[in-house]
Amino acid sequence: MIVLSNQSEAVNKVDFESGVPLHLQVREIIRKEVENQELVDENGKMPTEAELVERFGVSRVTIRNAMQSLVEEGMFIRERGRGTYLNTNRPENWVGRLMGFTESIREAGFEPGADILRKGMTNQHPEEVRDQMKQRAVWELKRVRHADGIPIAIEQAYYPPEIGIDLEQQDLNKIAIYKYFEDELGIFLKEADQKISAVKAGKEEADILGVELGDPLLHLERISYSQQNESVEYLKALYHPDYYQYEIKLMRRFKQ
Repeated sequence: MIVLSNQSEAVNKVDFESGVPLHLQVREIIRKEVENQELVDENGKMPTEAELVERFGVSRVTIRNAMQSLVEEGMFIRERGRGTYLNTNRPENWVGRLMGFTESIREAGFEPGADILRKGMTNQHPEEVRDQMKQRAVWELKRVRHADGIPIAIEQAYYPPEIGIDLEQQDLNKIAIYKYFEDELGIFLKEADQKISAVKAGKEEADILGVELGDPLLHLERISYSQQNESVEYLKALYHPDYYQYEIKLMRRFKQ
């Protein structure tokens, strides 16, 4: 998963002065402790709500909000009358949630924003986009993405023309595109193929993201599919590595 770094957040301890919402801090502490095989018992059962309130020194509402988020992403399951359990004891099988920049930044406790660099129809899109989208012309949206006013990413997205016509009418500085797909267009995303690598910053990227020419950046390519298995977005993005990390937990299986 990709997580927004917050250097001021103490490990395994809620920071009441950081400004980051408490339920988000509790959620990430629980996630890390469970991945380190802590917090749950030998049967994968979580402590009770009252025990978590005492553990973190926060309200029941905060604990409920933190746990609900983890249940929704599939890390835990609730069993009526028994409690909350780890959904699997094999973290490598957890499936990441498909989220857009706006959603992920808000979940991390920051205010998202954007500056538009380019938008509109184009037939000058890269060959890999043309092959995947099966379109001679696509609608392009290139934006600088912000977290609390700090530029941390450059996103260049391509959409089928019929989707682009709808997006053209929206406030592209604030829109949560995936949520707009679902709530307004009736397009429900099923899954995405995503590749992540490292690249060197060119002059444009260095100037925008405030890094040196040639500094490493996190490069992401994602193709998102609708429930009808149609390609609805081809995203190419560059992220400032001081603000974004990619985390994955791997385990080696041994033959019995």
